[in-house]
Amino acid sequence: MPKKNFRQALIDKTNVSVKQATVMAGSVNTAYLSAGMGFPVICLHGGGAGAVTWYPSIGPLSQSFHVVVPDIVGYGESDKPDATYDKTYFSTWLKHFLKRLGISKAHIMGLSQGGAIALQFAIDYPETIDKLILVDSGALGAKSPLLSILGMVWLNTLPSSTANRFYSRYILFNPENRDVNHARYSVEVLKRKGGKKAFAQGRGSAVSALPEADLCKIQSKTLVIWGENDRLFPIKYGEKAVEIIPNAKLLSIKNAGHLPLMDQPTVFNQAVVDFLQS
Repeated sequence: MPKKNFRQALIDKTNVSVKQATVMAGSVNTAYLSAGMGFPVICLHGGGAGAVTWYPSIGPLSQSFHVVVPDIVGYGESDKPDATYDKTYFSTWLKHFLKRLGISKAHIMGLSQGGAIALQFAIDYPETIDKLILVDSGALGAKSPLLSILGMVWLNTLPSSTANRFYSRYILFNPENRDVNHARYSVEVLKRKGGKKAFAQGRGSAVSALPEADLCKIQSKTLVIWGENDRLFPIKYGEKAVEIIPNAKLLSIKNAGHLPLMDQPTVFNQAVVDFLQS
């Protein structure tokens, strides 16, 4: 399959009608996907690939909600400017993005680095968030094993299928649970002009731990979802998070790693829908 079709193959796998569009979020040309109708759910991917990371969830969630999934600045088809790529930078970009779409309030769901962005956004703009979902989230103090860090550096500096396969063992319970097109698209994006900027210029600041005093300010009803077998961010950090964040509860998913939406999509999607509809 030609590289240009990796993203489309994942969009096709959602099995629903997906709108592809771009808007200017501040000065950032931002690509996004959307599907369904109803109250908006904003899905923020982690530090790699782009919006299509959510391919297992867009279809099921769109049956009940208006699902909006941006390529976060620095990733996917969106602009990749020189920038700080820290939590505040991403939070400001997200505010511009939602304003451009005319969304004044939404559910926010963030995966890994996307969770860190969601947390910062909840602190900066609490009036914009209804419910908050954090999936194996960054910014909660997680310490990753050395080999996983080396794998991340390898993939983000010398992207290749070999580096991707090595790193996959740290983000999935079973690497075969991820569509091969997602792995290929991840490498493709990194090889593009500017594709390494978010990693190189951010230097991990986007996922650095938030102060507990800030986490205590979050008032939105919060669901913390964690793969029990996460080898990148161990589940103990999710357990600690629900002790700090008010109105938070933890759902652990068995036989799932850092990407439970891929390892256990049926369980994951049902949990998200149940929480948002409760």
